[in-house]
Amino acid sequence: MKRWYLQPSILLGGGLVLAVLAGALAAGWLYPGDPLDMVGAPFTWPGQDATLPLGTDLMGRDLAAGLLHGARVSLLVGLSAAAISLVIGIAVGAAAGFYRGGVDAVLTRATEFFQTIPAFLLAIILVAVLKPTVGTIVFALGVTSWTSVARLVRAEFISLREREFVRASVALGASDAHLILREILPNAWTPVVVSTGLLVANAILSEAGLSFLGLGDPNRVSWGSMVGLGRDALRTAWYMTAIPGLAIVLTVLGLNLLSDALHAALNPRLRRQRRDTA
Repeated sequence: MKRWYLQPSILLGGGLVLAVLAGALAAGWLYPGDPLDMVGAPFTWPGQDATLPLGTDLMGRDLAAGLLHGARVSLLVGLSAAAISLVIGIAVGAAAGFYRGGVDAVLTRATEFFQTIPAFLLAIILVAVLKPTVGTIVFALGVTSWTSVARLVRAEFISLREREFVRASVALGASDAHLILREILPNAWTPVVVSTGLLVANAILSEAGLSFLGLGDPNRVSWGSMVGLGRDALRTAWYMTAIPGLAIVLTVLGLNLLSDALHAALNPRLRRQRRDTA
């Protein structure tokens, strides 16, 4: 049987994500200046000027510099917003699934209430009310995307709460904190790990949408703002939107492939099926 880390999905997805990460890390070295500076003639097409390999936008800004510096913003927002969502979702789901009863009823109703509000719409409202910065975007996306994690963790805690190893710890007098953090949570990581990639991908897409609508940080270049600026020249210079748009597509594709690969690798039922067919 082929090892799980040699599956095409994880090789392709990991390669795409590593390429984006490498571009973000190299942005300051390859393009140390401000990516918002005008460095060339507007509407320079890719390949037309050797010093501007991806051309310039309608303001004369280097698209290659914007692409790499935009990768920093996208990864920062995606990872930070996903971390906030995981903290809130795990806390809510663990408390609801462990204590059940009234605590479960209240937290489940709260989760359902947040699910009735479109997350992107709520993020738009929060960013519009607050000053549009990277920090407020991270906060808005983080506090609106935790519900799916909470439901997954709650289901895992309900399933694991009655297992023999948990009952044995209860019989030995283990505290609630010990049961939650040391006994149940380590065995409930599979759906959390799988959903992390999807959370990062959704945060990147949402940040791009906010920046496209003019609700991004005006002092930071992002892929969404590049697409939004290029739409004014879509007929005459389509590359201005195609290049950052392709970066968004490939990044989200890579994260989704990684999530699928991790699901296939960590899911016990799928592992048994692979062993039976090997």
